[in-house]
Amino acid sequence: MTLEEKVIEIISEQLGIPKEECVPTAAFIEDLGADSLDLFELVMTMEEAFHTVISDAEIKKIRTVRDIMDFLRNKGVS
Repeated sequence: MTLEEKVIEIISEQLGIPKEECVPTAAFIEDLGADSLDLFELVMTMEEAFHTVISDAEIKKIRTVRDIMDFLRNKGVS
């Protein structure tokens, strides 16, 4: 499973939405209907799944599906 596939699977499961809606340009709040609690849980799941830490400053920059994928790639996750 690729990084993109795993990220999309996690987002789909956490937010209860079809994988087809998890396109790179989709914004978590505006397009996918996430609220602050959803985002908190999503970040915790991503940290656990990819064995990384996402700081509060970094979380504020993550707005879209592409943002989380880029963040993970920059952390060396593949």
